[in-house]
Order: sequence, then structure tokens, then C-alpha cells
Amino acid sequence: MRRRILVAVPVALALGLGLAAYARRDDLARIRAVLSLFDENRIVWNFSHMAEIFPSVSMHAPIHAPSPLPRAPVGATMPEGFATWVAERRVTSALVMRDGEVAFEEYYLGTGPDDLRISWSLAKGFLGTLTGLSLENGEIASIDDAVTKYAPELIGTAYDGATIRNVLNLATGVEFDEDYGRFWSDINRLGRLLALGGSLDEFVAGFDTRWADPGFAYHYVSIDTHVLGMVLRGATGRRIPELMNERLFTPLKLDADPVFLTDTTGNAFVLGGLNLTTRDYARFAQMLLENGRAGGEQVVPATWIEQMQRPSAPYGPGRENGGGYGYNWRIPPDPKPGEFFALGVFGQYLWIDQGAGVVVVITSVDPDSESGDNKESSIAMLRAIVEEVR
Repeated sequence: MRRRILVAVPVALALGLGLAAYARRDDLARIRAVLSLFDENRIVWNFSHMAEIFPSVSMHAPIHAPSPLPRAPVGATMPEGFATWVAERRVTSALVMRDGEVAFEEYYLGTGPDDLRISWSLAKGFLGTLTGLSLENGEIASIDDAVTKYAPELIGTAYDGATIRNVLNLATGVEFDEDYGRFWSDINRLGRLLALGGSLDEFVAGFDTRWADPGFAYHYVSIDTHVLGMVLRGATGRRIPELMNERLFTPLKLDADPVFLTDTTGNAFVLGGLNLTTRDYARFAQMLLENGRAGGEQVVPATWIEQMQRPSAPYGPGRENGGGYGYNWRIPPDPKPGEFFALGVFGQYLWIDQGAGVVVVITSVDPDSESGDNKESSIAMLRAIVEEVR
């Protein structure tokens, strides 16, 4: 199975270190850090300190007391095999909420509750959720609008003709080479851009070919999510961190200010660069479990959350393990009503089971998370946790 976006960065840089001769001293320091990003003796620390490695922006909320995360009177036990799974999958944190109360919370591999943990592709789910608010506010007229209506710089590119629905469902048909073994593949070019500096908008505007018509088939291409970010910026006139902070994070009253990684133009790395504490990931997931409500406020329209749970992406490559995809969220194989999740490379999970009233947050540093067997066993464990605590 292919790994997502930044796994390619160290390989790409190792092949192209001659470029570093032209970099400034701070660029060289960043390159050295990126080259060790996934080293076994560094990965745990790195995944909680990404803002010290890449350009980033902090999202400061108004002064507030964090929203309560009450503890259940009786803590939950975990299912058989949980401890072995935690060790094998290199889990760094696990938090389970049942009926709005923390039933289980543990930290591993020397990490703690205050760590800001990299989302990887969990960030896609946050952006998909944010899209519903722009639709509700009338900033986006319809998700069947062309992306070029809001991001005209994409006129004449491979994204010309794609709709917002297409990018939400990763079904644009854009030709994007994710071969991590090829130095000049698109994924490795993106890795070099993030490490050495540049504009993600300009990078996206450079694509001019499609393998299929927009809407033909789901195919996991992470760069589609950057286009969704461009659409939201065009529709609102605001950058994503500012927008997400105001509309999602401030109402949730988080423990800590989130951090978003950015390119060197200041635009957020929306497809994988969000950093939150484990407890704050749980606050977000709990809001979704409660159909968009938090602290007595309707933060996200309930109708949008219901739509996110539908496997609306058209069938296509990347569906070998069953299940589905919809509006930047995943639907597991043979789903129960109200069961959906977000997944990030290296084993990051937000698991939501509305019927059981249970949320599970897992963060990990698992280099084998994209193996089909490991992904399936992780989904089985998440479902076993729900059954154990419900």
C-alpha cells in the first residue's frame, strides 16, 4: 500500500541533497531535521514537535476555560489483545469517550497529554467538516459548483471542470504520480517543496492532465484536498487556520492552541499538517458524535454530518479493503449506522460510533500502518474497544 504525502520527503531529499548547497543556514537545519523525520530514535519526538521542523502558524483562541472532559465514574477495561496491539502498532496515545465521559486515557512511548500531535490525513476530515459551514453560510452556493468558480487560478489546469464534490470525494481524475521510488514523481516533488520552500498553490496549478473525467472514480490523491482548501480561501477571503480556528476550534474550547504546518507562502498544509492534543482531537470527534453540537451550541449543521457518513465517492481504485469514502471521511466495511472515521498515515485514528455513543482517538508512529493486514486489524481493534466500553 502506498504511504501518504510526507513519507516521501526523506527519500526525495536524500536523492537530491545537492540542492541544499544553495539553501540558507535555516533551510539546511530544516533539511537535516526532515531527513531524520521518520528515524526510529526520533519519530516519537518529531511527531509531537512538527512546528519546530516546518513553517507553521498557531491558532490562538480567545481566553477561556477548556470545555470539560469529565471522567467516567468507573474506568473501562480494554479488550483482549489491546496491550499487544498497542506495542506492535507503536501507539503513542489512546483516549476513549463513552456518553461524553472519558472512559480510558493512556499515553505511551514517553509522550503525554500536552503533546501537540501531527494529524497527517486526519486533517482531511477537519477540512471536509469546515466545508459544510461555508455551504451553510452561503459562501459556497453548491458543492456541485466548479472549483474554478472559487479558485480561478486553476482555470486551464487539470482541475478545470472538477467540482467541489469531486475534490471532497477524491474523484477528480487528476493524474498524480505517487511513486515514492521515482525522484521526479509528483509526490516526491511535493516533498521537496515542503522541505525546501515554495507555494503549494503554484504546485497544484502545474497539473494539466487527467487519467479519467472528474467524478468517474474515487482514487486517493491527497493533493485534491489542497484544492478544497483553495476553494474555501476563495469563497471566504480568509486563510484556513483563521477560518478553522473561528468556526470549529473556538466553540470547542480546546485545551491548547492548535498548530497548522504551512508552505513558505503561509498557506496551510491542509491535507496533513494539523497538530492537536489527543484530548482536543477527542473534543472534535465528540462534537461530531453529537451531530455537531458542543457546549449547547450547534457548531456544524447536523445535516452535513449525516452526509459525511455516506459512502458518496464513486467506486474506483483504492477500495480493495471494502468500505467507502465521503466528504473526506471514511466509512468502514459493513458499517453500522453512525459509524465513520478518519485515518492518518502512521496509524492516526478518529473513530466515531454514534449508535454506541463512543469515540476512540488513537495516535501512533507505526511505519507499517498502511499494510492492508495492519489496517484491517486496527479497524477490528477499534470496533472491539467500542464493544468493550459501550
